Amino acid sequence: MADPRGFLKVRQRETQPRRPVPVRIMDWKEVYEAQEKGVLKSQAGRCMDCGVPFCHQGCPLGNLIPEWNDLTWRDKGEEAIERLHATNNFPEFTGRLCPAPCEASCVLGINQPAVTIKQVEVSIIDEAFENGWVTPLPPTRLTGKTVAVVGSGPAGLTVAQQLTRVGHTVAVYERDDKIGGLLRYGIPDFKMEKEQVDRRVEQMKAEGTRFRTGVAVGTDVTWEQLRRRYDAVVVCTGATVPRDLPIPGRDLDGVHYAMDYLVPANRVVAGESVENQIHAQGKHVVILGGGDTGADCLGTAHRHGAASVTTLAIGKQPPAERAGHQPWPTFPTLFEVASAHEEGGERTYLASTVSFVGEDGKLTGVKVAETEFVDGKRLPKAGTERVIPADLVFLSLGFTGPEQAGITDQVNAEFDGRGNVSRDGYYMTSTEGVFVAGDAGRGQSLIVWAIAEGRAAAAAVDKFLMGSTILPAPVAPTDRAIAVL
Repeated sequence: MADPRGFLKVRQRETQPRRPVPVRIMDWKEVYEAQEKGVLKSQAGRCMDCGVPFCHQGCPLGNLIPEWNDLTWRDKGEEAIERLHATNNFPEFTGRLCPAPCEASCVLGINQPAVTIKQVEVSIIDEAFENGWVTPLPPTRLTGKTVAVVGSGPAGLTVAQQLTRVGHTVAVYERDDKIGGLLRYGIPDFKMEKEQVDRRVEQMKAEGTRFRTGVAVGTDVTWEQLRRRYDAVVVCTGATVPRDLPIPGRDLDGVHYAMDYLVPANRVVAGESVENQIHAQGKHVVILGGGDTGADCLGTAHRHGAASVTTLAIGKQPPAERAGHQPWPTFPTLFEVASAHEEGGERTYLASTVSFVGEDGKLTGVKVAETEFVDGKRLPKAGTERVIPADLVFLSLGFTGPEQAGITDQVNAEFDGRGNVSRDGYYMTSTEGVFVAGDAGRGQSLIVWAIAEGRAAAAAVDKFLMGSTILPAPVAPTDRAIAVL
């Protein structure tokens, strides 16, 4: 245990400092600054090393949180990254992007602010990269088996790295020009700079993983061709079909899906030239949806110099503290102030969008009304309508599932009632040798679940190819417990 009395001596929770708002909205660099080493160690020392560490239950990866908290407190960074990598292939991604359900399960959180687990995690991996402790781990032998992974988001990269390291020849197919999926073009740099992705790709190349960019599976190469060429195929295409809002005025010029705004913006930040880019400079922006993607649009609009930004959410404002119906150690719904919210903009809850209004085919405003609940349904309240001026509207309402074209007619894989690719207890689809992991099979979810499913799916693929596996399988794809692989 780190400091047996650490949680008694250091009761205050101190998180990473953020760069001043007037400074950070002038660039696209990450918002957070490194925390002073002494403060970080004292925060890690608050870990209680519980007899039953419920943070393990909160993390689908089963991260060994008390162990690397203790090693951080003892200033043993090289040992800490070894324990962190034992369960998590990419802690630099989760440490920046995961909402940290582990912290919601922290035992200290029963009567004190939880340990800053996510902050300690990202500090461990950042120190490891700085000191050259992250090195390629190529396999000691090759199995002669080949695997195609379609999609290079966190699930696809995890599957590929795990299978490469046990000796399979793995090729990752990505339809974009660069590897990373939504990590590359969906997440703004102010949340995660793309150096984090690039150096992992270089590590994976050195380990033997092969990358095929600019290849759209289903058109440039068919799924059937992949099945004939490879011993196994893993679908990691994500849940990329956006949820629409079919209300009057939806076809007006100025109403866009969030990703149609974020992806070109990220490409421009990367130095690319984008024609007809949607830009918010000097415009009144309305964002529908109060989640992470909406916050990404908000921060991007600030950096574009928007005249105003309003975020509308149809539901009630979440409470600032854990509600009684979401007791510890469950993951509660709380009112969150992300870095983008600190930068400005108005947030409105219980706002039902009635229609988009415009002139000559162009958007001029959004008609909204207060939300009332009738028989459990959320409906616009009559007589409360008003129009919010808007030049741009971004639909950030989540995603409905993976793109089905090609998978249904070329693989004959089945889809479940939620629009996701169906799989059995070992991540295999209805077509033998074709597996699915991450959001494509689970639905829109957290990055930590994508990595956990990637690790488990890799174990299932390895067992399918070799008859047994030494790879860990931290989570099951269904409610059934996954059998010992």
